[in-house]
Parts: sequence; structure tokens; C-alpha cells
Amino acid sequence: MSERWQPAWLEQARAARRELWRGVEAQHQVATMRLVDSAREQEVLEGLLEASKPPLPRAAQGSHYLVFTPFRYTSPHPSRFRRAQAPGVWYGADEPATVCAELAWWRWRFLRDSEGLREESLITEHTLFKARFEGVELDLMRPPWNALRARWRDPRDYTDCHALAEALREGPADIDAIRYESARREGAACAAVLRAPALSIPELHAQQTWTCKVGPRRVLFTSKTGGATLSFEFGPEAPAA
Repeated sequence: MSERWQPAWLEQARAARRELWRGVEAQHQVATMRLVDSAREQEVLEGLLEASKPPLPRAAQGSHYLVFTPFRYTSPHPSRFRRAQAPGVWYGADEPATVCAELAWWRWRFLRDSEGLREESLITEHTLFKARFEGVELDLMRPPWNALRARWRDPRDYTDCHALAEALREGPADIDAIRYESARREGAACAAVLRAPALSIPELHAQQTWTCKVGPRRVLFTSKTGGATLSFEFGPEAPAA
């Protein structure tokens, strides 16, 4: 990796404060309510579920659940700035439309990779919420990092992104997040937050509800708040990442 970027480039990291949007599938409460007949039973069930989950990392303790959830679990599947089974990363974006673009890709990939669902349609509901980031970020959209733009946005190969994230976690640089250009919406900014303490959820934070319809070639996101619809087209030639 040092052949592609220089350690001195890390000095470009700067303190920043931003509002970031993130999307989660709105199904947890509905799924558990189907199993109970009272508020007391719901409380007991939620307690049992909580006890069965992995313990929170020390750095995430005390955070809002919308912040700590991504840091609590590992995954056998890699993401752009996280290897398989590596520590969690909280992904967000500057705009709700960018969140929808990223979610659309992964929902479509799920449909395409599920043999029995490839020609079907799936409908899910998602809550988009706003969090506050305050920390040190490395902005890959600015010089000198943007000279390697194609590597940070590569739709198939995350090797360089993984190597950079590991260097930030293991190196001396105290960097909380990576700001980068979305691979699904050109020119739009995303953030990969590596440390939970850099995030907070304001008490009166903004939320939006979107319905997602995934088909073999198209994903539609419709806002239940403002009525806007976003359409994303995919096809067999789309890169497998």
C-alpha cells in the first residue's frame, strides 16, 4: 500500500463536524410483537434477545443503539472498509438519496444471489436517521488522496480500502473516520466511521421512512414522508461487489 500512498498523506486528516444519514431496515419491533400478547411479554422477550447478543466493545459502551449496533457484530462478508470478520464500521452519507443508492445496490445483490428469488420482487421498509459525527476524518475526495479515486471507488476490489482502514486502526494516526465518494452515486459523499465515540444521536434527530421495492432489474425507493421516489437500474452486467 505504501507504493500507492505516502504516510505523510495522513497529515491531511482534519477535525470535522458533520450530520450523517444512515438507513436501517424497520422490522425488529414488528417481528417481536408478533410473538407476544402484552407489553410485559415484549419487555421480557427484548431482554432475552439482548442477553443473547455479543457484548458491546468497550469503546461503544454508553452509545445510542443506532450508533453501537454496527460495532457490535462481525460479518463473514466484507464491506468497502472492513474485511470479513473484522471489527465493525458505521457507514453513513451526507444525503438520504445517497443512503438509498447504497441500500438499493445491496438489496438488489441479495435478490440476485438468492436463487429462488431472482425473478421475484421484495418489498421492505427502511428508517433513515441522522447522526452527528465529531472527530478527525481523512477525506479521500481531496488531494492528494483523490489521485487514487478509482481505487477507492472500485466496484469489485476492496483491497486498497481494506489496507487503508487497517493502517488507520493499527497506526499512530488518531483518525476516526474515512470520508469517500460513493461507488453507487457519483460525486456523493459517504463516511466510514471507525470509532463509536465520534458519533452521537441528538435527542430530537431527524428520521425518514422509505419503502423499497426490489425487482430483477430495478430498485425503487419511495419516501413515506415526502412522497419522493428514487429509481435505480441494475442489470446482469453490473459488477459483482
